[in-house]
This record gives sequence, C-alpha cells and structure tokens, in this order.
Amino acid sequence: MSKLTRILLTLMTFCLMFTVSLAQVVEDFKPSAVNQPGREYPQVNSEGRVRVQISAPGANYVQLDIGAVKYDLVKDENGVWIGESAPQDEGFHYYQLNIDGASVPDPGSLYFYGAGRWGSGVEIPAHDQDIYAIKNVPHGQVREHFYFSETNQNTRRCFVYTPPCYNENTNKRYPVLYLQHGGGENETGWSAQGRAGFIMDNLLAEGKAKPFIIVMDNGTWSRPRTADGERREGPWPPTGWADGFRNTLINDIIPMIDTNYRTLADQKNRAMAGLSMGAMQTRTITLANSDVFSHVGMFSGGSISPDDIENNPDFMNNVKLLFISFGSREVESGRYNMGADPKANVEELKKKGMDAHYYVSPNTAHEWQTWRRSFYQFAQLLFQN
Repeated sequence: MSKLTRILLTLMTFCLMFTVSLAQVVEDFKPSAVNQPGREYPQVNSEGRVRVQISAPGANYVQLDIGAVKYDLVKDENGVWIGESAPQDEGFHYYQLNIDGASVPDPGSLYFYGAGRWGSGVEIPAHDQDIYAIKNVPHGQVREHFYFSETNQNTRRCFVYTPPCYNENTNKRYPVLYLQHGGGENETGWSAQGRAGFIMDNLLAEGKAKPFIIVMDNGTWSRPRTADGERREGPWPPTGWADGFRNTLINDIIPMIDTNYRTLADQKNRAMAGLSMGAMQTRTITLANSDVFSHVGMFSGGSISPDDIENNPDFMNNVKLLFISFGSREVESGRYNMGADPKANVEELKKKGMDAHYYVSPNTAHEWQTWRRSFYQFAQLLFQN
C-alpha cells in the first residue's frame, strides 16, 4: 500500500467517524430553562448535549467549556460559531465560552455565581425536576437582607426564605435552617442554582415537610497566603480554618435573624447544613457548638465519625438528627469522603443510638442535582416531632 493510499484511507476513516458522530446527535434541541429572555441558545437535546452559538467573526477559535472538557465550535460563513458537548448529567451545570483563550460568559444564558466568578449556567432536564419546578402552589419569599457584622466590622448580605404561611399568622414562630454554599460560590447559590425555595414550596404544598425559615449567608474562605502571595502549605483543612465564619454565624447572623424574624430561638429549633465546603464548615461548627444546633446536614463534604463523637461527647446528646449524602459518582471516586467511609460512619452512629441518615443521589457527581436531591430528602426530616 502506497503512502498516498494510506493517507487517503486515513482521511476517509476520519470523515466516516465524523459523519457517524454527527449522525449520533439527536436533533431535538430546545432552549435551556435558564436562558436570557428571548434567547434561543444555549440549547439542550434529549441526550443531555448542550449546544451553544455565538457571533464572533474576528475570533480564531471558540470553545464550549463545560464539565471540565472543552469542545471546539465551528464557524459559518457569517462568523457565527456553533457546536455541542457530549451528554451531560441531569440538572444544572456551570459553563463558559473560550474565545481565543479568554474565558467569558455566554450572553445567551442567565448568570450564576460559581467557581469564584459570575458565569453561565444551563439546565439539563431531569427525570425528577418536578421537585424543584415552579408550580401553582403557595410560594414563600426569598428576602435579600443586609446587616452590619460586629465581628468583621463590615456590612454583609444574606438571603432569607420565609414559608408561604409566614405572613398569615403574625403570632406564629418558626424553626430556622442555616444553609451554606460550596467553595467558589456565595449566598445566592442555594436560592438560584439550588432552587431551595421552590423545593420547600412544593414540599409544604404536599404536606411532606414542616415550615421553617432558611438563612443563606456567605461562608467564603480561602487558604492563608505567604507574604509573597503563595498559598501556605500544611494539613488540609488547616487548624482553625472555619473559625471566622463560625464567629460570624454565632455572634452576628443568628442573633440578627432572631431579632428580625419570628424564630423559635432555641437549640432544638435550629439546624445547620451545607454542601462541599459548606458541609465541612457544618461539621466543624456543629461538633464544637452542638448546644446551638440540633439538626445537622452534610452534602458531599465528609461525615461524622465515631472518633468525632468520642472527642465531642455533647454532640451525641445534643444533636437530634444527622444527615449525610453524596452523589453516586462521588461515592465511586471517594474524592469527597475526607478519608473515611461515610456509610460505615452512619451505620456506627446508628448503633450508638443516633438518628443518622445516609442518602446517595443516583447518577450524579459533585454538582447541584446531587445537592438539590439531598436538600429535598433532608428538609422532610427537619423539625419533626
């Protein structure tokens, strides 16, 4: 076989593979549920592929950056670039466009705060999206609340969900859940990407949960740096890493919420939960302050071990409910277990008499669909008699 023949066969094979690849893309794309009003792109098909389009006539190359993979787009004669990703997991995903090496948001999507910046987001329709759908049911309010922090000597912001019944009987008081975001996110995450308010509205309408207030504040933390700006090396997480937010939460946030909202201001009616970094904060803070919180939830961020209980004996006596969860792909990788077997830890605590729960979200990884489902399960267990 000549060299030319081999080259031609290689080109024919590549073209055939490319044609087959195109043929495998199901052409039933529809606009994402979180697009800017009136925008057709990004779009999602029944396979979970994300297709984007952007006009950039002067660009040399454009890529779709989603799920830690960059997909090359193709430019037409009008300078419009278009292309799609491989199938993605169900639920919400952050993404960016990469134009000649610069990562930028897609002007077609709404913007969400994640990965330390405001960027684009897309919704892959999920088989259980009914749990966070906007329905014709009574809706609570998500209030933007600014307050001054004596601990930090600055003005901070939190978002506060009050249930639909909050304004009906002004004499009634409610339990409170302090719900924390993950690393690179902020206080907007749980109400925007997490859709916690809609999940609660639907649970309450179906009589599956008790009404409670949700407080979503900013627990952002970064590793200390040296004088020349380098990150300090050492154990992870560093000793005292959660002290700053713990002091803000206990000394500023909780008193402020109890003053401004009709709360049941005692330990048995106070819960804390979080995802990823927020789960790690929840673990550290509630182990040291079980006299403040009676219900604890940790989503994708380690677990409570029997050794933790031995070192913090009041936790076992004070905490009424412990909920640990992960996505199934996280369980397979073990990346967020924090060096322990969370399921085994939960089983050991059950044997010791604790009301402990372990939940695994099917076919999801370290992503919002895992945390939406986790919150949905956790909320039904909170503040029950």
